Order: sequence, then structure tokens, then C-alpha cells
Amino acid sequence: MHIHILGICGTFMGGLAVLARSAGHKVTGCDAGVYPPMSTQLKAQGIELVEGYGAEQLALEPDLFVIGNVVSRGNPLMEAILDRGLPYVSGPQWLGEHVLAGKWVLAVAGTHGKTTTSSMLAWLLEDAGLNPGFLIGGVPLNFGVSARLTDSNFFVIEADEYDTAFFDKRSKFVHYRPRTAILNNLEFDHADIFPDLAAIETQFHHLVRTVPGSGRLIVNGREPALERVLARGAWSEVERFGVDGGWVAEPAADGMPVDERFAVYAHGERMGEVDWLVQGEHNRMNALAAIAAARHVGVPPAQAMRSFAEFRNVKRRMEVRGSVDGVIVYDDFAHHPTAIETTIAGLRTRIGRTHSRILAVLEPRSNTMKLGVMKAQLPGSLTDAELVFGYGAPTGRDALGWNLAEALAPLGDKAQAFDDIESLVASVVKAARPGDHVLVMSNGGFGGVHQKLLDALGARERGAA
Repeated sequence: MHIHILGICGTFMGGLAVLARSAGHKVTGCDAGVYPPMSTQLKAQGIELVEGYGAEQLALEPDLFVIGNVVSRGNPLMEAILDRGLPYVSGPQWLGEHVLAGKWVLAVAGTHGKTTTSSMLAWLLEDAGLNPGFLIGGVPLNFGVSARLTDSNFFVIEADEYDTAFFDKRSKFVHYRPRTAILNNLEFDHADIFPDLAAIETQFHHLVRTVPGSGRLIVNGREPALERVLARGAWSEVERFGVDGGWVAEPAADGMPVDERFAVYAHGERMGEVDWLVQGEHNRMNALAAIAAARHVGVPPAQAMRSFAEFRNVKRRMEVRGSVDGVIVYDDFAHHPTAIETTIAGLRTRIGRTHSRILAVLEPRSNTMKLGVMKAQLPGSLTDAELVFGYGAPTGRDALGWNLAEALAPLGDKAQAFDDIESLVASVVKAARPGDHVLVMSNGGFGGVHQKLLDALGARERGAA
């Protein structure tokens, strides 16, 4: 089959393209601004890419058009497809019908931690010899790719609650039909498509309805919103983590810092210890969920806990981009206030409070943040950083619809707002001193600010020599 993918350079659709190619299909695709790294990865797979959405692409004569949720009515290629009555389907539906059908699907849903937990789970299965397929919204460093297809019966998927397509407003994850489902957490997000938290809870309950009676729900027991979801009805076995009576993490008996080693208990029974290189309570919660889900497919907890010693996390999750003149620059995907707060807390735990400072560099560019729905929560999420440098694009599709300086005003003199990246870089470099940790947080490319910071720090170091 020849499929032509509209919106192919997005993380999900690009991963789908790789899976389709691996399954033996001919794959082509298009996007507005065919851009790396996804464009480079796809071309390396032999996938032909077309710039833009011109109606002339009908001449490719694919058997099926697969539509990404970036495509809306008015798109010239989509309008031509509709006018001609040509066959089309959403990306999640195609995936569910052509890749996931017949497999034991392990789906990871939640507002935060989906990518990390999916990567953990895929690695636990891989290290146990189960050779899972996967589709993840990031690049797990243990694998180096965001998607792969294998002959294994097991498939791990990051289960996003964002809508499926312009013609299917259900969440993507309703198409995945998991046998094992992790419900990691649930907060209000995606204000561009959901009016309130209750609407998202409804979508999560749609997911719960698709899990068979022989399946299992692995649920964060600390989340009131998830308890409300389960109260609507659950027909599968439910295991909770993060609360007594379920899976919990406790300090190891040897007195080592809990961020380096922690003990795992399930239903009051000590399962063993995790010794790893990942920090933060949120990641311990992610690990508990992954261990519980892996056990559902037969991976003993002791084996899973040993596997964490080799887990290398995910690209753009507290990723060190470089160190110059005694200043370390990190890249992180955090963009929701809760994720920003937990990311800063994780770094604080790692570096301590005595001598090191955190300089938070933030670009609030998600659709929810651009709408200003959570701007009042920003100052509280940034309080544990010594200095804050915020950037709001002045024009274009990433422009904010609100005043960033006003939103950061409760932080006082320690926060600054910029609408020019070069000015932001200059201010960060002027403020940074040896021993500082510059934490860059954005769900986009942020104008290459990471390398600009490293280059400017290098120029400062050479000038002082």
C-alpha cells in the first residue's frame, strides 16, 4: 500500500511513517516547512517528503491519505481530497488498525511524564528480552529512535489525550485499545481544545472503557481527577501507585540519597531496590508505574529494577547540552507550570542549595500557554530558581497573547522578560557565574538558544583569558 501522510514532520506522524515503512508500505508525506530533525530521519528511511500542502500532490496517487491533527479545513490538499472523494483516515486510527491490531498494547497516558514513562517501560521490556515495538513522543536514549516495529507481541505507546483529527475530536488514545494502561496523572491542559478539566476526564474515561476485563489499569493514586475517572466505571483490574496499599518508593535502608537508590514496595511487600542515574520524585513515580506495567506482561519486578541501572532517560529531559566557563546548560521539554516546577525541583535536589544557582530560561509556547490560561501559575512554578529569564515571541504563530513581564512581576527583580533572543542570551551570560546551572525549558526549538548561550559563554571565557 502507498500511503501519503499530511503533517509528516510532527513527532507522532513521523514515528507513524517509520512504522509504516518498516511494515513494508510505500510512504510519502508533506508538511509546512519540512524541517529537521524529523525530516532528516525520514529521508534516511527512504521516505519522500514534499514541502507544503499543494493540491498537485494528488498526482502521487496514493492508496490512502493519512491525516495528522495539524491539518484543518481550508488546507488546499485536504480540500482537494474531500472534493475528489478520495480515501483518508486519521493517523491514530491507521495506527490502531494496521500496527496495533492483535498486539498486547501497553499505553501510557497522563498530563505529564508520558514520554519518560513510555521510554522506561519500553526499556524494561527490552532488557527482559521481550523486544517490544514502540511509538514514543521523544527519543529514548537507550534506543536512539522514537519508533520501531518488531515481530514481538508487545507494543508500548505514548497515549496522548490531544484530539485525533479535524474530523475526529476524540483523544488519540481511544484508537489504541490497550491491554495495559498507565494513567500517570491528570491536570488541565490543552486549553485550545478542552474547555475544562471535566472534559479531559471524559476522554480519559473513554480510554478506560476500551481496556478489556482481563486488562489492567495502573493508576496514580494521588490524583483526585483520576479517582473521578474511575468512579465513572472501571471494568479492569486496577493497581495504584504512589499510595499505601499500592506501589510505593521508600528510602533504601543503606542511607544513600533517595535520588540515587530507593526501595520499592508493592502492596506492603518489599520488592527490592532501584539504583539509577535519574532524579526527582516525579521520576520515581514514573518508575513505579513502569515496573507495575512490566509485571503485567510477565517481567518480574526484580528484573525490572535491575534494568533501571542502565536506563538513560530521554533526549530533552534534563539533557546537558554543554558546560563552558564553569556554567552548565541544560535542555528540558517542560512547558506546563507543574512540569516546570518539578523539573526545577529535580535539578535542585541534584545540585543542592549551598553554592549552586539555577538560572531558569523559559519559553511559554505551548498552545495552552499562548492562550494565557496558566500564566498566573508561572511565578509559583519558578520560585525555586535564583534568576528567571522569560522569552515571548513578538510575532508569528508562537507569539503570546498576553504580557510576559506582567505575569512574571510577582517574582520581583529576579525575573526578566524578553522579546528578543539575542538580548536574552546577553543578559543570561552577563548574570551567569561559575558553578551556575542554566536550565532552558521549552517544548520547541527556542531559536537555538542553547547553542547561542554556550557560544556566548565561550566568547566570554576567551575574552577573560
